[in-house]
Amino acid sequence: MSSSLDFRVFVEPQQGATYGDQLAVARAAEKLGYSAFFRSDHYLAMSGDGQPGPTDSWVTLAGIARETSTIRLGTMVTSATFRYPGPLAVSVAQVDEMSGGRVEFGIGAGWFEAEHQAYAIPFPSLRERFDRLTEQLEIITGLWTTPRGQTFDYSGDHYTVVESPGLPKPAQTPHPPIIVGGQGAKRTPALAAKFAAEFNVPFVPLETAKTQFERVAAAVSEAGRSADSMTYSAAFVLCAGRDDAEIARRAAAIGREVDELRSNSATVGTPAEIADKLSTFSEARMQRVYLQVLDMSDLEHLEFFAGEVIPQLR
Repeated sequence: MSSSLDFRVFVEPQQGATYGDQLAVARAAEKLGYSAFFRSDHYLAMSGDGQPGPTDSWVTLAGIARETSTIRLGTMVTSATFRYPGPLAVSVAQVDEMSGGRVEFGIGAGWFEAEHQAYAIPFPSLRERFDRLTEQLEIITGLWTTPRGQTFDYSGDHYTVVESPGLPKPAQTPHPPIIVGGQGAKRTPALAAKFAAEFNVPFVPLETAKTQFERVAAAVSEAGRSADSMTYSAAFVLCAGRDDAEIARRAAAIGREVDELRSNSATVGTPAEIADKLSTFSEARMQRVYLQVLDMSDLEHLEFFAGEVIPQLR
């Protein structure tokens, strides 16, 4: 089994969570030794009433940056449709500085049409969203890496930059690690190979993860990068327990069926069962795991996983 799997906590606050709820999870994750606290970037609940409502991802991470000291912080993933690239580069660089260089920047094309309609955000075609994502990555990395005292210019189909001072610079050099993910066969791996330090596949079966990781590895090699310059990660719903009763209780708390969860998530079941499933993913290149924690009030869940599952994979 892999001795180097890295574990991170990942929450979905649009389903209904206050800043305080998220801070409690981030602090617990830091105390328990998880390497990062990540949150989704969404404005509308996918199910339920979403009370008390969504929280802005970068505003939230800025607050958490000041109330934690070692855990890394990021988005899984920021939607390129939500923000202009210039202001986004400023926000992320600022949170990086506020955290002492602990930010990781996950960015994607955006997909959830209803939230765009609910909050007056334009939602172009998939092709255009992907084109915009590509231009945003060019601009954001361009702004961050332009030497101090020099200016950055860019002319794209969707965005134009004229004589930008490219400030502020992030705390990390050359910039925070960029995370790209998804299942696209061609453009996604190429984009990851050009810009990303990490490639993520969320909520997919082993074979899908394997295929996508291989495509990305090929793109990395084609781009002339060293094989170990890319980290491969996956996200799974977390529902762990000592026995079937505890697993069933945790599944019920998130409104899911145990059998359904067991069939599609590697981090569902008893510690031995989870360790077994994760080891097959680590044989397929996976180095990092994002544990999607859907019941944010159950901090004991994180403690149980850290104490009972992680040691089995060391």
